[in-house]
Amino acid sequence: MAVIFKSLQGYGAGFIAPDLIAGLTLAAIAVPEQMATARLAQFPPQFGFYAFLAGAVGFALFGASRFMSVGADSTIAPIFAGALALIVAAHPAAMPVAAAALALMVGLWLLAAGLFEMGFIADLLSVPVTTGFLAGVSLHILVSQLPTAFGAAEPTGTMPQKLLALARDVPHINPWPLALAFGVLATIFICERISPRIPGALLALVGATLVVLLSGAQSHGVTLLGLFSGKLPQLSLPLAAAPKFVALVPLSVIIAMVVMVQTAATTRSFPPAPGVPPDVNQDFIGVGAGNILSGLLGSFAIDASPPRTAIVAETGGRSQVASLFAALIVLVVMLFGASLLAHIPRAALAGILIFVALRILRTRVMADIFQHTRVEFLLMLATFAAIIVLPIERGVGVGIGLSLLNGLWNATQARALAYLHVPGTTIWWPQQRGTNEESLPGILVAGFQAPLTFLNAYSFRRDILQLVATQQPPAKLLVLEAGAMLDIDFTAAQIFAALIRDCQARGITFAVARMESLRAQAALQRYHITDLLGPDRLFHSVDEAIKACKTNG
Repeated sequence: MAVIFKSLQGYGAGFIAPDLIAGLTLAAIAVPEQMATARLAQFPPQFGFYAFLAGAVGFALFGASRFMSVGADSTIAPIFAGALALIVAAHPAAMPVAAAALALMVGLWLLAAGLFEMGFIADLLSVPVTTGFLAGVSLHILVSQLPTAFGAAEPTGTMPQKLLALARDVPHINPWPLALAFGVLATIFICERISPRIPGALLALVGATLVVLLSGAQSHGVTLLGLFSGKLPQLSLPLAAAPKFVALVPLSVIIAMVVMVQTAATTRSFPPAPGVPPDVNQDFIGVGAGNILSGLLGSFAIDASPPRTAIVAETGGRSQVASLFAALIVLVVMLFGASLLAHIPRAALAGILIFVALRILRTRVMADIFQHTRVEFLLMLATFAAIIVLPIERGVGVGIGLSLLNGLWNATQARALAYLHVPGTTIWWPQQRGTNEESLPGILVAGFQAPLTFLNAYSFRRDILQLVATQQPPAKLLVLEAGAMLDIDFTAAQIFAALIRDCQARGITFAVARMESLRAQAALQRYHITDLLGPDRLFHSVDEAIKACKTNG
């Protein structure tokens, strides 16, 4: 159930000062970042401010995390920006309405996921697939921002075509915007190295703006952000034409999946207090509420931000009051500082986004994946390639599909193994080379180290029958060590029952030991497998099963 103001429970006067300090620091980072992300999403800067306001208010009302910062995010901005451009290609003026409708739909998906406690959805993307996805997003950000840093026009076409266009622009780079962009990039890197609390992006943006104003860089091809509306948005329900609305549905599912993964990862990385588990489902509701409010304000889809959340935690923030205070500062900047922000060079915002692109590129994780598992490294590369070669939203869909297929494939690889007795103990263990485990004549102990489902039930039956066929002397008792068998589905139950009948027809007594899962026990009852086994064929241990079956003949 949704709980209002959960992050403010137990709030005390001693929290006010730390929250205000954290909020001030967060605002210093959020102002340039939200403007840059809005440009990445192909919207004016004020849309980034609307998104941040919506995220702060929506999450403070319904979220659980005390530290979470929600707003415009560079992870999802390239995905929906490119997809929306294609959807409204015939009517570009419909882009803001389509983006707002998309934010509403994403919010509704997240709301449903939280209310129905579907936090497990966030675990459907494996680390290799997520790493490949982020690498692809990183390249998309770089390709979209390097032209601004080069002083060139943004290329169009597919990703390979854009890369070729960038290569052709290299000999014609304008050094002025390039120096500004990479000066901003270097400043942010240095500030972050000294302390993450230093608002490097804000300092770099102020410095770049002063350089432009004092040097007359505009005459050298440096373009400025220009005037934009600093007015408050009006609440309205975004309505898109029916065909376009339908086209938004699959895109909203993909964006919602990515938001759920990032929200869950952020929530788990910053628990509310030592020993207090994070509430992923409640945070889904909070981020969902932020998205719904963002859509009603006419902005775009938003996400939880791990870096901004870390800033709130590291600067001593105690609750969502920090994010609300930051939102108040952003609101003041938007209402009264639009004329000043108009002098910001576009190349400086490009430098911020280039920094973001480099930061989400997980090179260490890539190296670890390559070192430990070549198959999953190829999975990572396939996801990266899909996001680069295909339209980005389809590439993300391919990545999600690859992650699920990999999980299903792993589930099918479970095998039934022969267990041997460790002398002098009551332990039965899978057979290993060079050890002194022993078997007992006429007794076959086998284990299956996975839930029994339609994905692996046929191989389970085949493996057991093969063990029976090769057992010497022939087995008279088969004990299934079922400690890892957490569940049994309908298909698997039918195959399991057929296996038991097959063994019984061969004169083999079938017993089950260590089935600790209540779900698996309930499945045995539901599918009448206990009737087939007999009430005295379920045991707490392998030794107990062997002794009882020997005693009973």
